[in-house]
Amino acid sequence: MATAQATPVRAAQPGASRGPLAALRERPAAGKLLLLALAAAVLVPLVHGRWGGGIWPDALTADLSEPLGNVTDWIVSNRDSHPLFLYFFGHISNAVVISVRGVYLVLLALGWAGVTVFAAALAWRVAGVRLALTAAVSFLVCGLLGMWVPTMQTLALMVVAVLASVVLGLVLGLAAGLSDRVFRILRPVLDTMQVLPAFAYLLPVVLVFGIGVPGAVLATVVYAAPPMARLTALGLRGADRGVMEAVTSLGATGRQRLLTARLPLARKELLLGLNQTIMMALSMAVIASVIGAGGLGDRVYQALSSVDVGAALAAGIPIVLLAVVLDRTTEAAGRRIGTEPTGPALLRGPRGWTLAAVVTAAVAVVGRLTDGRVWPEDVTVAIAGPVNTAKDWMVDHLYTGVPVVGGTADLASHFTSGILNPLRSGLTGLPWWSVLLIVAALAWTIGTWRTAVTAVLAMAAIGVLGVWEPSMDTLSQVLAAVAVTLVLGFGIAIGTARSERLERLLRPVLDVFQTMPQFVYLIPVVALFGVGRAPAAAAAVVYALPAVVRITTQGLRGVDPAAMECARSLGATPGQQLRQVQIPLARPSLLLAVNQAVVLVLAVVIIGGLVGSGALGYEVVLGLAQGDLATGLVAGAAIVCLGLMLDRVTQPTARRQRQEG
Repeated sequence: MATAQATPVRAAQPGASRGPLAALRERPAAGKLLLLALAAAVLVPLVHGRWGGGIWPDALTADLSEPLGNVTDWIVSNRDSHPLFLYFFGHISNAVVISVRGVYLVLLALGWAGVTVFAAALAWRVAGVRLALTAAVSFLVCGLLGMWVPTMQTLALMVVAVLASVVLGLVLGLAAGLSDRVFRILRPVLDTMQVLPAFAYLLPVVLVFGIGVPGAVLATVVYAAPPMARLTALGLRGADRGVMEAVTSLGATGRQRLLTARLPLARKELLLGLNQTIMMALSMAVIASVIGAGGLGDRVYQALSSVDVGAALAAGIPIVLLAVVLDRTTEAAGRRIGTEPTGPALLRGPRGWTLAAVVTAAVAVVGRLTDGRVWPEDVTVAIAGPVNTAKDWMVDHLYTGVPVVGGTADLASHFTSGILNPLRSGLTGLPWWSVLLIVAALAWTIGTWRTAVTAVLAMAAIGVLGVWEPSMDTLSQVLAAVAVTLVLGFGIAIGTARSERLERLLRPVLDVFQTMPQFVYLIPVVALFGVGRAPAAAAAVVYALPAVVRITTQGLRGVDPAAMECARSLGATPGQQLRQVQIPLARPSLLLAVNQAVVLVLAVVIIGGLVGSGALGYEVVLGLAQGDLATGLVAGAAIVCLGLMLDRVTQPTARRQRQEG
């Protein structure tokens, strides 16, 4: 009996006989770090003895200045004579110019009243009366600000750029959605198109197409096409299998399955892709003005050069209004897919479109007869003076001498000396191989060995390109800006997730921050914080904060109501509900918010190069200014590598998420 009773006791304590291998299997992260430590113990002495520590060794770098310089010289020498430029790029350039000019002439022919009525009728037909009023007021405000002609120039360029982006995105998305091999090939290409700073590829575009509208449109297409391609592929690959099997069983061909099943099922994703393409194209309006796009972006860029906040705001507001109207219209169209049409019967179906066209044409004719093609100059409101006065007051009262905090100049100085400088010194002072080890540890812990290899290769590519030290400087700025963005974003999102009133109050503010060109708020930021890395970080925080707040709010509100009700019934306080229920269940959304913070902060690195942030941003700007393809492209490629590495160390793989789930 004693033996029989002792056996269950030993079985009830299985942990007493567990070995170290069993413990490591239960803690895979510890096992990965142990294996990495063993490999480092063997490899680090060999690597250190061969190449030393400190910054990346010169022996492992590749000088690309000569081959890229040869490419630049060849393009310049053959641009006016080679058949590739005469019969291919030349035709593309002419087609773009003709298209943009045609759209612009149509907008002028409609007149300010015709364009306003057409925008209102389209919004009414798609989204209802409220959005129709918003559209009409938005276009009227563009005229009141004295920006009607620049607005029409920007709108014409955006129409052509968005159409080209949608066509290119649809073609790439169809190929990726119908073929796994194409999807795997296109994914890194789309990543590069979206992460590569626009300034980096403005230079090759200018070399091929010259300064002007064609280069601006094509640079915008490169930046705006990836969302359409991604969402098209997502919609096609996510088509209901039951529907597809039913269509196949009826004997439909591949083309019929695509046209009658896959594309209709992916309509919401396609409209979301259109929405994102429009927003990203508008965000390029100012950057494209650097190479001759004209329109509102050119007005903002000129205001930046003269530090005229009022003029920049007057040109930036129409960009925001265009973005808001187009965003709300496409969003409403996506929501109404599959629902019964509402509104007066006269506006439903084809009759609604016919009525809108007739009313627009009638208003345009009346406008032509009354010489109303362009907004009258005597019906404008000048806001530049009051805005500049307000800016001067803020600088006089906030720049220095504020009790306790000292002023914005002191805040910038403390942020630079207390956060940015130590981060930069720490990263640049680490041996290059230790940085690779840290990246490998973080990426492998959160993902798989493939994730770690990709992250390490991305960092190694930075060293091979010969920009290790400026990349560490840029990385320090990005890490500091991302940290501030996440602290502010998560704090605000917790409040908006709990209060719908607060969310409604903040929504227009976040819309303005997200759609206002970075150049516009870069001017007051520089005026308040001075020139340097601190204002660049502040501009990055302002740009990235709205996305973090929106994504986090949506994630916290999307938590299963049953789980929240269960926590409340057990007596959990609001803080306990947040820490123990909402945050764990909203983890995918929080990780996505981190990812978007990294991507958006990196997108402002180049803008920071214009206000003294130095490092990679300055090198990209310098390459564009001097026509140095090697300097600009190499720095841009390094920024892409940084983005790839940060993505891998902040986003767990699907397999890892399944294991944790």
